[in-house]
Amino acid sequence: MYQTMLYERANIDGDPYCVIPEQLAIEKLFLHQAELDTVEVSEGAVSQRVEMQINYLINELGTQEKVEQFYRRPLPQIRETMMESMRNRYKVQEVQANLTKDIKTTPSDVRKYFSGLPQDSIPFVPMQVEVQILTINPVIPREEIEEVKSRLRDYADKVNKGEADFSTLAILHSEAQDGSGMRGGETGFLGRGHLEPEYAAAAFNLNDTKKVSKIVETTYGYHIIQLIEKRGDRINTRHILLRPKVAEKDLTDAINRLDSVRSDILAEKFTFEDAVAGLSQDKNTRFNRGLIVNGETGTTRFQMGELPQEVSRAVNTMSIGEVSKPFIMSDPTNNREIVVIVKLADRIDGHRATLSDDYQMIKNMYENSLRNKIIAEWIDKKIKDTYVRIEDGWRDCDFQHDGWLKRNKNQ
Repeated sequence: MYQTMLYERANIDGDPYCVIPEQLAIEKLFLHQAELDTVEVSEGAVSQRVEMQINYLINELGTQEKVEQFYRRPLPQIRETMMESMRNRYKVQEVQANLTKDIKTTPSDVRKYFSGLPQDSIPFVPMQVEVQILTINPVIPREEIEEVKSRLRDYADKVNKGEADFSTLAILHSEAQDGSGMRGGETGFLGRGHLEPEYAAAAFNLNDTKKVSKIVETTYGYHIIQLIEKRGDRINTRHILLRPKVAEKDLTDAINRLDSVRSDILAEKFTFEDAVAGLSQDKNTRFNRGLIVNGETGTTRFQMGELPQEVSRAVNTMSIGEVSKPFIMSDPTNNREIVVIVKLADRIDGHRATLSDDYQMIKNMYENSLRNKIIAEWIDKKIKDTYVRIEDGWRDCDFQHDGWLKRNKNQ
């Protein structure tokens, strides 16, 4: 917990000497419940989040060496600490989600909640934008796909013949974004629901830990898989992922195509929305007039920092209704290069939240308040039902939750 606060530079509300131990104790309550509920977390998701944090630290401080100097430990130890912290965080979040999954609200509830907010508690909403996107996925040449498959077949043959170690090949060659390559391709124990369907089918079909699967295609690319261990409905595997690359010529062709489409839109031969319906290859936006949906809020509004960097740069200086020139960006779902044009559908200036303009945000606030109440009540009950020993050095702390000291008056 302390390392997490340190890494993320979180503000600690109160005396750290008291706040951090209480947060650690609360985390232990949730982790014990996670153990009782046999909560599973995706090792891939944990690794991906940790690698993002490490990359952020390196970018902030300049080099890996400076990160190690700052934390006074080598990067593998930093990564190990962050992995454990992130696993715990995911488990805590899963327990909390289970506790609050039955929350239901009505528009009447939301209106009543909003009308009861003090004026100074009504949040200020920063400037937001709504963006439409038209996406082209450049065709990956068959030759490139075959070259990737040939490399994977070569790796598999070497492992199956005992000429190479799978883990070493994964470290050297895997292009997985979840950090598994640095762990020799190991995913950690995962259930079917945490794996791509094609990957899960191939992995659970393996029985020999010395053999390698046939090539498996998923949305992320092409894999070969080696079984480490099965435990009931969970499995630990190694994999090597290779991603076929889009050729420069195909990227150029897609840019030229969208440049022509943009010219026709500007000439009013058809609208941006017509072009999206007829040409866009993004199934998530094609049937929604191209509007990008904010996965965090469930609305089509984004603060600039919430958009993909390439999109944010494009719309930063655009006027409402303006269509960008084509540009290349990385598809957030599979890290593949795509070519897009975007239209700034709307820009909403910063303002105090209102029900008419910000209903979804206010609804989220209300639901969060209900979640916090349920979780706080659960913590208070667990404290009451759990044996707790508070050492003398912490008896004078003003803890957030009552009850830590009640059972320890005679100790």
